[in-house]
Amino acid sequence: MVIALFVTVMQVQGTLARVAAEGAPRPLTDFGNLGLALLVVSGLVLTVRRRWPVPVFVIAALASLVYYGLDFPDGPGWLALFVALYTLAAYGDGRRSLVIAGAGTAALAIGWLFAAADIEPRAAIGWVFFRIGVSIMSAALGESVRSRRVIAAEAQERAELAERTREEEARARVDAERLRIAREVHDTVAHAIAIINVQSGVTAHVLDKRPDRAREALQAIEQTSSRALREMRTILGVLRDDNDGRVPHPGLEQIDELTAKAREAGLDITLESTAPATPLPSAVDSAAYRILQESITNVICHVGPTRVTVALNPGTDVLEIRVTDEGRRTGDASADRPSGNGTDTSAKAGRGILGMRERCQLLGGELDAEPTPGGGFQVTARLPLAPTGSLR
Repeated sequence: MVIALFVTVMQVQGTLARVAAEGAPRPLTDFGNLGLALLVVSGLVLTVRRRWPVPVFVIAALASLVYYGLDFPDGPGWLALFVALYTLAAYGDGRRSLVIAGAGTAALAIGWLFAAADIEPRAAIGWVFFRIGVSIMSAALGESVRSRRVIAAEAQERAELAERTREEEARARVDAERLRIAREVHDTVAHAIAIINVQSGVTAHVLDKRPDRAREALQAIEQTSSRALREMRTILGVLRDDNDGRVPHPGLEQIDELTAKAREAGLDITLESTAPATPLPSAVDSAAYRILQESITNVICHVGPTRVTVALNPGTDVLEIRVTDEGRRTGDASADRPSGNGTDTSAKAGRGILGMRERCQLLGGELDAEPTPGGGFQVTARLPLAPTGSLR
């Protein structure tokens, strides 16, 4: 509104001052003050230039063509037109606005030159070329401002997109870490609870008949629960900043302890292991241990005392793990011992095998789990020694 009033006053006052100083072939008051009306209308229409840039430019251009076509006195009556051209280019919709500005400027140039065909003195035609040049400059300046605004908006959008991407990646890392912790907690707790369940059943069964055997079972429960608590502190230690009380991350170097606990739970385990030529990657080592732990836990929970064969075959590029059990025994002398089945509800729902398969897939490996012809079950995992992912 302020600019519109300023331009209107400048156009009217400037033209009147020039007329007073130099005279004019046609007064502004001719045709019922048409010259003054054109100067006022072209100036005041700038009030809505940003809302309707195209109509404002059209009105200003028509007013200019009529004004100079009727040979009204020259002066700063072109100010409104230049502001309208700038606004059209700066606040328009890009290419379409430039086409309108270009076509309008061309029409104005033709109209101005035609009206000035018989101008005297001839040197005064320089003002016509001045109006044409400034019109082009106004449109170019507006397009430059619009382009910078678009570039800044795109840069801001890219920055916001990058920020959202970083936030999504951070959430994905948090979710992955939560999933890793959930797997570790499941493996640790399920294995410990399975062994404690078996040993507590043994204790209840032999407490009166064989106190020494009950004492051994209680000691096994104590050791298993203590080990589970240490592993839980290690797993959940990532949520703290201090390193106090942590133990090494589980790996295949602890397989002897794992099989010893399984034997205490009633499994007859045979371990067939070949030393790897080179140390295993930490992610493969940890995943292999957890797969073995989950497989043995499932046997304890769902089969009970039976023969189990654990085979570790490290190759040049793949570590193969195979856990095979012979199935539930019938008519065994120790059949009166509790089997321990029915405690791991997550395994019943298939979460145990699913978790092992997810561990393999994270490293680019594969896992097969299927019954054997003799009534047992076999889990086979193949882990690349150059994993494509990581559990950490």
